[in-house]
Amino acid sequence: MDIQSILADIKKKKLAPVYFLHGEESYYIDIVCDAIEHTVLDDAQKGFDQTIVYGKDTDFSSLVSTAKRYPMMSDYQVILVKEAQNMRWKDDALLQQYLLQPLPSTVLVFSYKYGKLDKRRKVFNLIQKAGVVVESNKLYEDKVAGWIYDQMLSKGRKIHPQAAALMAEYLGADLSKIAGEIEKLELNIDKQQEITVHDIEANIGISKDFNVFELNSALAKRDRTKALRIVHYFAANPKSNPIPVVIASLGGYFIKVLKYHYLPDKKASEAAKALGVHPFFVKEYELAARHFNRRKLFDVIRQIKDYDLKSKGVDAGPFTPSGELLTELVFKILH
Repeated sequence: MDIQSILADIKKKKLAPVYFLHGEESYYIDIVCDAIEHTVLDDAQKGFDQTIVYGKDTDFSSLVSTAKRYPMMSDYQVILVKEAQNMRWKDDALLQQYLLQPLPSTVLVFSYKYGKLDKRRKVFNLIQKAGVVVESNKLYEDKVAGWIYDQMLSKGRKIHPQAAALMAEYLGADLSKIAGEIEKLELNIDKQQEITVHDIEANIGISKDFNVFELNSALAKRDRTKALRIVHYFAANPKSNPIPVVIASLGGYFIKVLKYHYLPDKKASEAAKALGVHPFFVKEYELAARHFNRRKLFDVIRQIKDYDLKSKGVDAGPFTPSGELLTELVFKILH
């Protein structure tokens, strides 16, 4: 089942006796757990029929004993096991026995974050048969901008592809953090208005002129003046623009430019799909490919790798400030 179907069923009180929420990405785990916590019981019922425990402070014996109780003030009792990854899963025999015939009036929710329960374990197969399993995987960084764009569309909002890409570039792949910033944008920008790069600058605090997104664009155009101006800004504001993040972005960008060279079909729609970007950006990759041939790109990617190591103190020689390293790298990319 997909997340939206699960949330719709929870809203309709079509509940499973067990929910097992696990994976590296906490966002969807929190979404489903919060939906159950705030939807199934009202405030008066929660005092009698809702129990919240934490993995490190509970065991399967007490958990199963609680799960076998009947609700007092409602049709369901809800048990939320937060930080379930901290339970002693090697001692899950009692849970296995319970899962063979779980109580229909109990909603038992496991919130197992930052990892996954081994799917080969017997208990995992029993959970699958008895209830609902949500596997919440990390989103690849090149998919984050598309996720932001789709999230906005699902809320009936419009966001310019450049604005979505800028958010992704600076917020990374932490979906909970991104969701918080999306809520901020929803509150501060009229629903009928398309969210632009200017809105991102005003509400999230990212400079629309001095960011990695604009640096990549300047390099694609071989605009030496603009590229160095951005790098000098980064050097003066290292906390806002850490060199490992900037270099990682440059590496990802030029790998996509190289990939564009080898695409059999360079139509905008096909190229966008292959590169994992919005069709709006394909023209920029086409321009970059004209300015950087394949041989030069292999050299650029090698230099980016070298400077990434230097920025981390590997084979760096005498200490060089991060701003100088980045200036050197950009100079070599453009020459």
